[in-house]
Amino acid sequence: MGLSRLAALHGVATSYSPSPDVTVSVPDDTVIAVLAALGVDAGTPEDVRRSLVAAESRSRLLPPTVVVWAGEPLPPALTALPPGSTVTVEPEPAGGLPAPGASWTVPEPATFWTVPEAASSWKLPGVAEAAPDPAELPPGWTQPPYGVHRLHVRAPDHHEATATLVVAPARVPQPPERTHGFLVQLYSLLSARSWGMGDLGDLADLAAWAGRTLGSGFIQVNPLHAAVPGKPTDPSPYRPSSRRFPDPVHLHVESVPEYGHVHDRATLDDLRQDAAALSEAVLNKGALIDRDAVWELKRQALELIAQVPLTPGRRAAYCDFLAEQGQALEDHALWCALAEVHGPDWHSWPEPLRDPRSPGTARARSELLDRVDLHCRLAWLTATQLADAQRAAEDAGMEVGIVHDLAVGVHPAGADTWARQDAFAHGMSVGAPPDAFNARGQDWGLPPWRPDALAATGYAAFRGLLRGLLAHAGALRIDHVMGLFRLWWVPEGRLPTDGTYVTYDAEAMLAVLVLEAHRAGSVVVGEDLGTVEPGVREALARRGVLGTSVLWFERDWDGDGRPLAPEKWRRDCLATATTHDLPSTAARLTGDHVTLRDRLGLLTRPLEEELTEDVTSTAEWLALLARLRMLPEGDGNEEAAVRAVHRFLRATPARMTGVWLPDTVGDRRPQNLPGTWDQYPNWRLSIADPEGHPVTLEEIAASPRLHGLMEVLRPAKARTAPPGERPD
Repeated sequence: MGLSRLAALHGVATSYSPSPDVTVSVPDDTVIAVLAALGVDAGTPEDVRRSLVAAESRSRLLPPTVVVWAGEPLPPALTALPPGSTVTVEPEPAGGLPAPGASWTVPEPATFWTVPEAASSWKLPGVAEAAPDPAELPPGWTQPPYGVHRLHVRAPDHHEATATLVVAPARVPQPPERTHGFLVQLYSLLSARSWGMGDLGDLADLAAWAGRTLGSGFIQVNPLHAAVPGKPTDPSPYRPSSRRFPDPVHLHVESVPEYGHVHDRATLDDLRQDAAALSEAVLNKGALIDRDAVWELKRQALELIAQVPLTPGRRAAYCDFLAEQGQALEDHALWCALAEVHGPDWHSWPEPLRDPRSPGTARARSELLDRVDLHCRLAWLTATQLADAQRAAEDAGMEVGIVHDLAVGVHPAGADTWARQDAFAHGMSVGAPPDAFNARGQDWGLPPWRPDALAATGYAAFRGLLRGLLAHAGALRIDHVMGLFRLWWVPEGRLPTDGTYVTYDAEAMLAVLVLEAHRAGSVVVGEDLGTVEPGVREALARRGVLGTSVLWFERDWDGDGRPLAPEKWRRDCLATATTHDLPSTAARLTGDHVTLRDRLGLLTRPLEEELTEDVTSTAEWLALLARLRMLPEGDGNEEAAVRAVHRFLRATPARMTGVWLPDTVGDRRPQNLPGTWDQYPNWRLSIADPEGHPVTLEEIAASPRLHGLMEVLRPAKARTAPPGERPD
């Protein structure tokens, strides 16, 4: 009982339910290991008793973080304060930094007023003296003071407490009633000007074309986070070094303004020719995308570009960027510089350099100042091209624009874990418990955030992460959005089946998310596929976070299990036919994905059984499409079926409809095949036609197959004839 009670006090589960009628107990040694990662000693019964006494004896006037939603009653953390308590709030100014000495007051439980200048403390209504009469308040005091503030409480017995106060609007910004767009892995989108892989110039061009020609409202891309360098670099965009800063490998080198002023033109021309050879190998010779080779060429070019002095205006913009990003950018750039010298795993660096605040690290910063500045400048250049891509989308009439992707975690050896060591649970990895689709569970190799550290720091790391990602985003997709509520922690060296759930303060996580999305004017989409804890989807919907609905998974699970009719789909979601981890629509319709997995030895049952089940499932969907007159009778070819699938998606009430860009040209290959590493070229394929021949952005834009598919989605005002055809 003692261990269970101690675990509960720290949000560590001692059992979980993979299905409503099944409960699985978590091994005690797992619970003990997880508690240890949270700084709680439970190694022996005596340790448990001592830790339990310490935890239960802590009395706080306030939790570390208090959340107030605009237009909703005050939380119990405030209304339950002792009678006579005095409350003072130091507001966050417009820049997001603390303003010592300023305060505002909360006159009554359901309404907030801001005070533009310093004001005296106040007595909480119903607990102490009466609040000011709202009618006597100066103009402008009736707006909710959205922000992350400092809250101070002094009780009558002289006990005091300070907490972070998050005041957030009730919901995130919403997308238009109906819009459609493309989903694409940016590296896979090569154009005639790419340097061996798709880049931010290609993204801006895709957005401009899709918005103007097709009436598309958004382009969703894979995470563009900074990768951990290596030989080879891990190509997965979902295991980055840092989620806070983008990777300069995505830069379109020739769009950097200083490019045209490089003195050493001969070297630059040689690099361009080598880059053209990389693209030629991918597009015409069957080569895989080689991220490391691309970066080596871009690195050399960018180092030449960095030698060009910035104009006064550009220098001023760069200095503003440095000031805005502050310590976070300096830490990231220093990690990049140190990794060039000592390797990409900071755990193996000389002891003094493992601490970002040590005197030894400070000396290294001075010694590597030029490299640190280079990496800061690369972050700035990448941010400017991200802004250019969003601006191109907006100029093309896109209602949403670029949808960026937030990976669920970071690499244990990367920049984020080095710079914010206090925020991560060391010796733990995020994953997933066993379920009907994976009896072994999953270990993703990503260290989780410590919920106690997040709360104690007012969610500073999460706030900074979101602010950086949303700066140039029309929307943000959150991978495994259930992680805002709980994550499956796996102790190092153990199987995923030996993990357990650790809960987070979802109210605070959501409040920070809603606040930052509100500040940026960005839509939020949560990837809520797989095992979802009861109540999670409802909580997300209440705050305006859209869900994700994939056609093949949308069945009447509470009824006969058959495909869900379009009118029964939820409205507040991004509806798609597939994702980066699933087969393309053509492969799903033809069964190619089953034979591929069989060739790679990934099937757990005989091929015949898998094919039979797959054919049956697909047939049920095609039958529904036929009954709804979306699949013309006798027109059973694959291209017509792909159009019918998207016609179905358009018939649902989903506010956002996403089209996997490879589907528009009949690509049969998945970009990522979960469960494989070297057996399949994950994250290294360019978009291809049905025969597997790579196609460029220019060829995609001219594809009759694409235009035929998009005809079922785009609004009538945007319809144009495919190249070579007369409009109706």
